[in-house]
Amino acid sequence: MEFEKELSVRETGIEGLKVVELSVHGDPRGWFKENWQRAKMVALGIPDLRVVQNNVSFNARRGVTRGVHAEPWDKFVSVAAGSVFGAWVDLRQGSATYGRVYTCTLDPSRAIYVPRGVGNSFQALEDGTAYTYLVDAHWSAELRGTYTFVNLADPALGIGWPIPLSEATLSEADRHHPMLADVVPMAPRRTLVTGCDGQLGRAVRALAEERGVSGTFDFCDIDAFDFSDPAQYGRYDWDLYGAVINCGAYTAVDRAETPGGRAAAWRANATGPALLARTCAEHGITLVHVSSDYVFDGAREVHDEEEPLSPLSVYGQSKAAGDLAVAGCPRHYILRSSWVMGDGRNFARTMAALSDRVADPGDPLGRVAVVDDQLGRPTFTRDMAAAILHLLGSRAPYGTYDCTGSGRVASWAEVAREVFDLRNGNGDAVAPVSTAEYYAGAEGPVAPRPAHSALDLSRLEATGFSMPDWEQSLGEYVRGLA
Repeated sequence: MEFEKELSVRETGIEGLKVVELSVHGDPRGWFKENWQRAKMVALGIPDLRVVQNNVSFNARRGVTRGVHAEPWDKFVSVAAGSVFGAWVDLRQGSATYGRVYTCTLDPSRAIYVPRGVGNSFQALEDGTAYTYLVDAHWSAELRGTYTFVNLADPALGIGWPIPLSEATLSEADRHHPMLADVVPMAPRRTLVTGCDGQLGRAVRALAEERGVSGTFDFCDIDAFDFSDPAQYGRYDWDLYGAVINCGAYTAVDRAETPGGRAAAWRANATGPALLARTCAEHGITLVHVSSDYVFDGAREVHDEEEPLSPLSVYGQSKAAGDLAVAGCPRHYILRSSWVMGDGRNFARTMAALSDRVADPGDPLGRVAVVDDQLGRPTFTRDMAAAILHLLGSRAPYGTYDCTGSGRVASWAEVAREVFDLRNGNGDAVAPVSTAEYYAGAEGPVAPRPAHSALDLSRLEATGFSMPDWEQSLGEYVRGLA
């Protein structure tokens, strides 16, 4: 054991597996070390381990050998007494280093961070060896069923055990684990998508299926899981999940101004996200939440992520409250959208139908009034779904990201004119009007709208993802309508 060395972290060639050189202070009485020091270790590149359980393994005799076990949690393994030879094997499905082996000796001055799905095996090199590991998930029967094992004697691994396995002490189970060629790799943590029947939820499902990853996704809508109801959270073993993509929301902007609508909007847009945020924080889950341009008053021509919230409407207020709740979850992505269009009822689909009516000689509709003093850019759900999977897959910095189509800023009337032209070449049938004129004869309450809804996309682009030009996406969308 080496005393008084500086705390440091080094890579191993297996993604996420990191050796930690600990500073141990010794004298004739013995030694002392900071075995886990969150602030210092995170600063050196160790993930921020959310410790929920501490386990200790005691090995009475030299030669006791355990493994190779891949477990469904991250862990920090260190030695309390004695020393061990350790062997780690990447058993993660789809990993670029699948099957790679790393070995080293651990003693009280050297620890290791082991990511989920990397198998570990330890051989005691001294009598009375004890090692301890901190883990970020509670043991459960469901999680036990997701373990993956590989045989520690597999020649394909080529592990050079200091004490030959013929002389070591092994359990019968460890002797009979499968060879690497027969191992079932550990699948990634699951992703739960709420609001799966909405426009964005459908897009996320379609993209997951297209990319061949839907097998690790669970999809639910309010009929299966009402995330605004605390009593329903017991339906899930949350330790199985690595991410929740919340696509559920109350979006009836004008109806939210009524007493019943107000309560429904706050339940879906504020209470539900707050419960999801608390649950995700408790289980170390990454929460993806979709926000709206309505959290701003529209006074600025372009809104960035740092602008203070200033909602005008009940809907905007409920969405702003949801944003604040989600921001309290340590691992979160908030994506701000505007003028959402996808598979379902939306502005572009409505305009296409009106364009068809104008083009029909038997239909008396000749002109369609559309607001021209609200400016922004549409967000197409397929593009937003791609942005979500990019943020999760690239492990981009947590926080808020504006996420709309790129390109020029336009009015609703200009977007409508493009739809009309794409559909039937009759864009001149769109009649621009002011917001006040459009709603002059409305029955019931009308929610105030932000005049400017354009969002600054530079933070999202800095992660390596660029949203397509909305005019390109609009063309593809309209051409795809029946």
